[in-house]
Amino acid sequence: MSWALKAEGLAKSFTLHLQNAARIPVLGGVDLAVAPGECVALSGPSGAGKSTLMRCLYGNYGAGAGRILIRHRGEEMDLATAPPRLVIEARRESIGYVSQFLRVIPRVSSLAIVAEPLVARGVARGQAEAHARALLLRLNMPERLHALPPATFSGGEQQRVNLARGFAADYPVLLLDEPTASLDAANRAIVVALIDEAKARGAAIIGIFHDAEVRDRVADRLFTVQPIPDAA
Repeated sequence: MSWALKAEGLAKSFTLHLQNAARIPVLGGVDLAVAPGECVALSGPSGAGKSTLMRCLYGNYGAGAGRILIRHRGEEMDLATAPPRLVIEARRESIGYVSQFLRVIPRVSSLAIVAEPLVARGVARGQAEAHARALLLRLNMPERLHALPPATFSGGEQQRVNLARGFAADYPVLLLDEPTASLDAANRAIVVALIDEAKARGAAIIGIFHDAEVRDRVADRLFTVQPIPDAA
Protein backbone atom coordinates (compact mmCIF):
# COMPACT_ATOMS: atom_id res chain seq x y z
CA MET A 1 0.00 0.00 0.00
CA SER A 2 1.31 3.46 -0.87
CA TRP A 3 1.25 5.92 1.99
CA ALA A 4 0.99 9.68 2.44
CA LEU A 5 1.88 9.67 6.14
CA LYS A 6 3.62 6.98 8.14
CA ALA A 7 4.65 6.78 11.79
CA GLU A 8 7.20 4.14 12.77
CA GLY A 9 8.02 3.30 16.39
CA LEU A 10 6.72 6.67 17.53
CA ALA A 11 7.07 7.32 21.25
CA LYS A 12 6.41 10.36 23.42
CA SER A 13 6.74 11.10 27.12
CA PHE A 14 6.48 14.22 29.25
CA THR A 15 8.74 15.31 32.08
CA LEU A 16 7.08 17.01 35.06
CA HIS A 17 9.82 19.36 36.22
CA LEU A 18 7.79 20.59 39.21
CA GLN A 19 7.32 17.02 40.45
CA ASN A 20 10.92 15.86 40.82
CA ALA A 21 11.30 15.51 37.04
CA ALA A 22 8.85 12.61 36.98
CA ARG A 23 8.64 11.10 33.50
CA ILE A 24 5.17 10.26 32.18
CA PRO A 25 5.13 8.00 29.08
CA VAL A 26 2.12 8.67 26.83
CA LEU A 27 2.86 6.98 23.50
CA GLY A 28 4.97 3.94 22.88
CA GLY A 29 5.90 2.22 19.64
CA VAL A 30 3.11 3.65 17.48
CA ASP A 31 3.12 2.29 13.91
CA LEU A 32 0.58 3.90 11.58
CA ALA A 33 0.41 4.29 7.80
CA VAL A 34 -2.32 6.26 6.03
CA ALA A 35 -2.85 6.05 2.27
CA PRO A 36 -3.89 8.84 -0.10
CA GLY A 37 -7.67 9.09 -0.15
CA GLU A 38 -8.04 7.26 3.18
CA CYS A 39 -9.53 8.54 6.43
CA VAL A 40 -8.29 6.86 9.60
CA ALA A 41 -10.12 7.60 12.86
CA LEU A 42 -8.15 7.36 16.08
CA SER A 43 -9.93 5.44 18.81
CA GLY A 44 -9.14 4.53 22.38
CA PRO A 45 -10.16 5.59 25.89
CA SER A 46 -9.84 9.13 27.18
CA GLY A 47 -6.25 9.76 28.20
CA ALA A 48 -4.80 7.16 25.83
CA GLY A 49 -2.87 9.82 23.92
CA LYS A 50 -4.96 10.47 20.80
CA SER A 51 -4.50 14.25 20.86
CA THR A 52 -0.84 13.82 21.80
CA LEU A 53 -0.40 11.60 18.74
CA MET A 54 -2.03 14.23 16.54
CA ARG A 55 0.27 16.95 17.88
CA CYS A 56 3.30 14.72 17.31
CA LEU A 57 2.21 14.03 13.74
CA TYR A 58 2.04 17.79 13.12
CA GLY A 59 5.35 18.47 14.84
CA ASN A 60 3.89 20.48 17.72
CA TYR A 61 5.32 17.90 20.12
CA GLY A 62 8.78 16.51 19.56
CA ALA A 63 8.95 12.75 19.28
CA GLY A 64 10.88 10.88 21.95
CA ALA A 65 11.66 8.09 19.49
CA GLY A 66 10.66 6.90 16.05
CA ARG A 67 9.94 8.54 12.71
CA ILE A 68 7.06 10.55 11.19
CA LEU A 69 7.30 10.33 7.43
CA ILE A 70 5.44 12.43 4.87
CA ARG A 71 6.02 13.15 1.22
CA HIS A 72 7.01 16.77 0.73
CA ARG A 73 7.92 18.26 -2.63
CA GLY A 74 8.22 14.77 -4.05
CA GLU A 75 10.64 13.50 -1.41
CA GLU A 76 10.32 11.52 1.80
CA MET A 77 10.69 13.72 4.88
CA ASP A 78 10.92 12.83 8.58
CA LEU A 79 9.03 15.46 10.59
CA ALA A 80 10.51 14.06 13.82
CA THR A 81 14.05 15.10 12.89
CA ALA A 82 13.54 17.88 10.31
CA PRO A 83 14.84 21.38 11.13
CA PRO A 84 12.18 23.94 12.11
CA ARG A 85 12.42 25.76 8.77
CA LEU A 86 11.54 22.60 6.88
CA VAL A 87 8.69 21.75 9.28
CA ILE A 88 7.17 25.20 8.67
CA GLU A 89 7.52 24.71 4.93
CA ALA A 90 5.83 21.29 5.12
CA ARG A 91 2.95 22.78 7.14
CA ARG A 92 2.47 25.41 4.47
CA GLU A 93 2.37 22.92 1.60
CA SER A 94 1.98 19.29 2.68
CA ILE A 95 0.23 18.83 6.04
CA GLY A 96 -2.70 20.75 7.51
CA TYR A 97 -4.19 20.61 11.00
CA VAL A 98 -7.60 21.60 12.35
CA SER A 99 -7.23 21.70 16.14
CA GLN A 100 -10.06 21.75 18.65
CA PHE A 101 -9.67 25.48 19.27
CA LEU A 102 -9.05 28.44 16.98
CA ARG A 103 -5.87 30.30 17.89
CA VAL A 104 -5.29 33.43 15.83
CA ILE A 105 -3.75 36.88 15.98
CA PRO A 106 -6.22 39.34 17.56
CA ARG A 107 -8.01 41.90 15.38
CA VAL A 108 -7.44 39.96 12.14
CA SER A 109 -10.65 39.44 10.16
CA SER A 110 -12.16 35.98 9.71
CA LEU A 111 -11.79 36.33 5.95
CA ALA A 112 -8.06 37.04 6.24
CA ILE A 113 -7.60 34.13 8.67
CA VAL A 114 -9.19 31.68 6.22
CA ALA A 115 -7.36 33.12 3.20
CA GLU A 116 -3.93 33.15 4.85
CA PRO A 117 -2.89 29.53 4.00
CA LEU A 118 -3.50 30.26 0.32
CA VAL A 119 -1.71 33.61 0.42
CA ALA A 120 1.26 31.88 2.08
CA ARG A 121 1.38 29.52 -0.90
CA GLY A 122 1.59 32.41 -3.32
CA VAL A 123 -2.06 32.65 -4.37
CA ALA A 124 -3.10 36.21 -5.25
CA ARG A 125 -4.90 37.80 -2.30
CA GLY A 126 -8.07 38.54 -4.26
CA GLN A 127 -8.32 34.92 -5.43
CA ALA A 128 -7.51 33.61 -1.95
CA GLU A 129 -10.18 35.82 -0.36
CA ALA A 130 -12.78 34.78 -2.94
CA HIS A 131 -12.12 31.12 -2.09
CA ALA A 132 -12.20 31.91 1.63
CA ARG A 133 -15.51 33.76 1.27
CA ALA A 134 -17.07 30.82 -0.57
CA LEU A 135 -15.95 28.40 2.16
CA LEU A 136 -17.28 30.60 4.96
CA LEU A 137 -20.63 30.96 3.20
CA ARG A 138 -20.77 27.21 2.63
CA LEU A 139 -20.27 26.74 6.37
CA ASN A 140 -23.19 29.10 7.04
CA MET A 141 -21.07 32.04 8.18
CA PRO A 142 -22.99 35.17 7.05
CA GLU A 143 -21.02 37.73 5.08
CA ARG A 144 -21.52 40.39 7.76
CA LEU A 145 -19.17 38.36 10.00
CA HIS A 146 -16.37 37.94 7.46
CA ALA A 147 -14.75 41.30 8.22
CA LEU A 148 -14.85 40.73 11.98
CA PRO A 149 -12.18 39.02 14.10
CA PRO A 150 -13.55 35.76 15.56
CA ALA A 151 -12.60 36.45 19.20
CA THR A 152 -16.20 37.41 20.09
CA PHE A 153 -17.84 34.65 18.04
CA SER A 154 -19.62 31.69 19.59
CA GLY A 155 -17.78 28.39 19.89
CA GLY A 156 -19.58 26.99 16.85
CA GLU A 157 -18.79 30.08 14.76
CA GLN A 158 -15.13 29.96 15.74
CA GLN A 159 -14.98 26.29 14.82
CA ARG A 160 -16.44 27.02 11.38
CA VAL A 161 -13.74 29.65 10.77
CA ASN A 162 -11.21 27.06 11.95
CA LEU A 163 -12.59 24.46 9.53
CA ALA A 164 -12.71 26.88 6.60
CA ARG A 165 -9.05 27.72 7.20
CA GLY A 166 -8.11 24.03 7.41
CA PHE A 167 -9.89 23.10 4.19
CA ALA A 168 -8.87 26.24 2.26
CA ALA A 169 -5.68 24.67 0.88
CA ASP A 170 -5.58 21.21 -0.69
CA TYR A 171 -3.17 19.59 1.76
CA PRO A 172 -2.01 16.05 0.87
CA VAL A 173 -2.28 15.19 4.59
CA LEU A 174 -4.93 16.66 6.89
CA LEU A 175 -5.23 16.18 10.65
CA LEU A 176 -8.64 16.79 12.21
CA ASP A 177 -9.01 16.95 16.01
CA GLU A 178 -12.74 16.78 16.83
CA PRO A 179 -13.77 18.87 13.82
CA THR A 180 -17.51 18.73 14.53
CA ALA A 181 -17.48 19.06 18.33
CA SER A 182 -19.24 22.46 18.45
CA LEU A 183 -21.46 22.13 15.39
CA ASP A 184 -25.15 21.53 14.82
CA ALA A 185 -26.45 18.76 12.56
CA ALA A 186 -26.59 20.92 9.42
CA ASN A 187 -22.99 22.07 9.75
CA ARG A 188 -21.81 18.58 10.68
CA ALA A 189 -23.23 17.38 7.36
CA ILE A 190 -21.26 20.10 5.55
CA VAL A 191 -18.05 19.01 7.25
CA VAL A 192 -18.72 15.40 6.24
CA ALA A 193 -19.08 16.59 2.64
CA LEU A 194 -15.80 18.55 2.88
CA ILE A 195 -14.02 15.44 4.19
CA ASP A 196 -15.49 13.31 1.40
CA GLU A 197 -14.29 15.84 -1.19
CA ALA A 198 -10.80 15.93 0.33
CA LYS A 199 -10.63 12.13 0.23
CA ALA A 200 -11.82 12.13 -3.38
CA ARG A 201 -8.93 14.39 -4.40
CA GLY A 202 -6.48 12.06 -2.65
CA ALA A 203 -5.94 13.61 0.77
CA ALA A 204 -4.89 11.32 3.60
CA ILE A 205 -6.91 12.22 6.70
CA ILE A 206 -6.29 11.29 10.34
CA GLY A 207 -9.02 12.33 12.74
CA ILE A 208 -10.42 12.19 16.23
CA PHE A 209 -14.20 12.00 16.01
CA HIS A 210 -16.16 11.77 19.27
CA ASP A 211 -19.35 12.01 17.22
CA ALA A 212 -19.89 8.33 16.37
CA GLU A 213 -22.25 9.13 13.48
CA VAL A 214 -19.69 11.38 11.79
CA ARG A 215 -16.87 8.89 12.47
CA ASP A 216 -18.82 6.00 10.96
CA ARG A 217 -19.67 8.10 7.93
CA VAL A 218 -16.16 9.30 7.03
CA ALA A 219 -13.68 6.76 8.47
CA ASP A 220 -12.39 3.94 6.31
CA ARG A 221 -10.91 2.22 9.36
CA LEU A 222 -10.13 2.76 13.03
CA PHE A 223 -6.69 2.89 14.61
CA THR A 224 -6.67 2.19 18.33
CA VAL A 225 -4.25 4.21 20.45
CA GLN A 226 -3.27 1.91 23.29
CA PRO A 227 -2.79 3.52 26.71
CA ILE A 228 0.55 2.80 28.35
CA PRO A 229 0.05 0.96 31.66
CA ASP A 230 0.35 3.24 34.70
CA ALA A 231 0.54 6.36 32.48
CA ALA A 232 -1.21 9.41 33.93
